[in-house]
Amino acid sequence: MKNIFSKILTASVFIFALGSCEKEIELLPQQSIDVKGAFINESAAESTLQGVYSSCQLLEMNGGMGQVFSDMMADNSSFVGSFPTFQEVRDFNTLSTNGNVQGVWQQHYRVVLRANDVIANVPNVPGSSFTPAKRAQFIAEAKFLRALAHFQLVNLFAQPFNKSNGADLGIPLILEPFTGTVVFPARNTVAEVYVSVIKDLTEAAADLPATYASALLTRGRATKGAAQALLSRVYLYRQDYANAALNSKLVLDANATYSTAVNYSFWASKNTSEDIFTIQNSGVDNGTTGTGGWASWHRPAANGGRGDVKFSPALIAAYQAESGDGRFSLTTTGTGADNLPATFSTKWSDAVNNADNSPVIRTTEIVLNYVEAKAEVDNAVSQDLIDRMNVLRTRAGLSNWTLATFASKAAFVDAVLNERWKELAFEGHRRMDLLRRGRNLRPADAKAAFGASKTILPIPQREVDNNPSLTNQQNPGY
Repeated sequence: MKNIFSKILTASVFIFALGSCEKEIELLPQQSIDVKGAFINESAAESTLQGVYSSCQLLEMNGGMGQVFSDMMADNSSFVGSFPTFQEVRDFNTLSTNGNVQGVWQQHYRVVLRANDVIANVPNVPGSSFTPAKRAQFIAEAKFLRALAHFQLVNLFAQPFNKSNGADLGIPLILEPFTGTVVFPARNTVAEVYVSVIKDLTEAAADLPATYASALLTRGRATKGAAQALLSRVYLYRQDYANAALNSKLVLDANATYSTAVNYSFWASKNTSEDIFTIQNSGVDNGTTGTGGWASWHRPAANGGRGDVKFSPALIAAYQAESGDGRFSLTTTGTGADNLPATFSTKWSDAVNNADNSPVIRTTEIVLNYVEAKAEVDNAVSQDLIDRMNVLRTRAGLSNWTLATFASKAAFVDAVLNERWKELAFEGHRRMDLLRRGRNLRPADAKAAFGASKTILPIPQREVDNNPSLTNQQNPGY
């Protein structure tokens, strides 16, 4: 992210140890793995760390592709674009040779490998002015980004934790830097991936600062609150509601830094109190590769986009179930890529220069995480939880809830999940919010049923072909 950081390419850019290499590689001298120059001093080490953040910008990581995949597999959106690789995912007919799926896999692991370089090499950077506290911070930032990449991968390429208590195959955990020897890692279980992600985030939270010198850095760089917020999501997906509530509360108690906006104008701004961690983009520095950014998917041609991703009828019905839902004002109408009229999201506005930031964690999500988790922990609905939800309901222009609104805790949780659907639409959450609750991604579609084989993506065929450890570890149905 040039608007925050100067970019540097480390050796991991050129050699990708997981599956993108052939089984045997002959390294030329100029390709040799030598990261010494990337860690020659504190300044170089920070530039290398900044390169990890830049890797997160790209379309296949947090530039929108995986999030669009997730939304169109669920009941959020109707994908009407012409990309066959996206149509496969939409229809639950994905092939293991799908090039976009391959790109998502590879880009996430590039982030992992670059983070591993930082974690392994920062302790040995020369210079007495490079303090232990600053070294620990750099390592913590890299662990946060590694955890984010591993977690997003396991959500896309493996069944959710609750399907078999984490016993299903997850994704390969890569926790060491590439030193020149090609290794062929097998898939870890989902439970093992969760353990690793939680470890990374817990260790990161201990060494990350609460804030930085500017709002741009506080929202665009890993902080203690960002690690705790991501932990709350991880624990929620694991159905460890006690720890989900605990970590959510830690974030919400830091209310001088994080608070819910009073209206939805924050979508037209950048780096507000709504943003806990967001990928920073500008018109000259963003993660697109010719395909476009978030707005390109979600805006019609009249607004500079392609009109590929429109509201599903189910999502429109959810908003219209209560008259005057202000969240539905974040819409525009236009012609879709299929030349039919449609409704589109306006959460992202710049489909020309792709300068919109990419949301990863928002304060609103953490409120919802806390309320859902605390209701499950207490097996009851409290006035505090009602009050927290009414902040969001008031912002949306809807009537307040009371304790008498709900006949049971289960009815309250269902209502919270419905609010979550409407609050976080098109941000990539809906698929996992359904799966982690054991629900079908779409009604009356056997392919979309909880546990169905193609509700998760295939291990890319190139990885299976090049990695003998994956030969018998392809996801069922592929």
